This record gives sequence, C-alpha cells and structure tokens, in this order.
Amino acid sequence: MPAGTDRVFLDFSAKKLDQLSSRIAECVGKLKDDEVWARGHENENAIGNLVLHLNGNVRQWIIASIGGEPDTRVRDAEFATRGGTSPTELIARLDNTVKQAITVLETLKPERLTHRVTIQKYEVSVLEAIYHVVEHFAQHTGQIIFATKMLTGQDLGFYKHLKAATGHAEKTP
Repeated sequence: MPAGTDRVFLDFSAKKLDQLSSRIAECVGKLKDDEVWARGHENENAIGNLVLHLNGNVRQWIIASIGGEPDTRVRDAEFATRGGTSPTELIARLDNTVKQAITVLETLKPERLTHRVTIQKYEVSVLEAIYHVVEHFAQHTGQIIFATKMLTGQDLGFYKHLKAATGHAEKTP
C-alpha cells in the first residue's frame, strides 16, 4: 500500500535534512579553521555561526518542541561565537542533531501533524514547524555553499550529474 501524504511529507523532510547536512559537512571539510570563522564584515555570520544556528534551530523546533526533549537553546550565543569550536566538532554536533531530528520525524504519528505547538512565541502546527525547519535549513545551506565557493573558488559538484548527456541515478532533490 502506498504511503499517505503525511508519511511522504515526513520521509521527504528527513531525507532533505540528511542531504543538506551532508552538503554542509562537505563544504566545511574543504575549509581551514580560520575560513570557517571568517567574516567579511561584523554584520555577517561566519559559516561556523550558521552551523551553530542550524544546530540550535533543529534542536529547538524538532527535537525539543516536537520530540519532547528539554529546550536548552541560547540563540544569541549562536551568532556571538567567534571561534573556539573546530570544524570537525561543528559537523559532529550538527550530524548528531540531524540524526536525532530524523528519529523524531520517523517515529512521529501522522495525526500529530495538525497539533499546535508554541516555539519562540509562534503558535504553529507540527507540520508548519517541520516545514519551517527544512526551509530554514535549506536557506542557510545555500549561504554556506555560496561562501564555500567564494572561499575556495571551487565548483562543489553537487549537480554534476545533470551535465551528463544520459540520465542520472540521483533522485530529484
């Protein structure tokens, strides 16, 4: 029997978070420690700050608010940090957080998607919270990809399969 729309949404959300997280890991892996924490101007966020921010956002919105874990997020610290965490540690934290979030999504009962939760003073449905997290994660992943290209001058090759004249094995992202 085909999966219902609710399960398709939850499974796709989990797969997208995993895919985007792996792209961030690939980007950070191409950078030196100082590049991860570099800022062009004080009003910009370093890649390290964006990774901390995504970690905090996913923990607060999915793991805590939907999954029932304690909310220990200190959002301002995500942006105030100016280093002190290695790229390897940043990615390990993000990977752990995304895995926990995926577990929440995989075990979420579809009827909970319409339940209301309050996160950062916003009252949203569980479905809206998940949609927000995936959208937010994608936006910041794009920023990290752009910054990585600027810092390395490299094509990261995420869509190299589209250059081939024949079909490709990767499913549409």
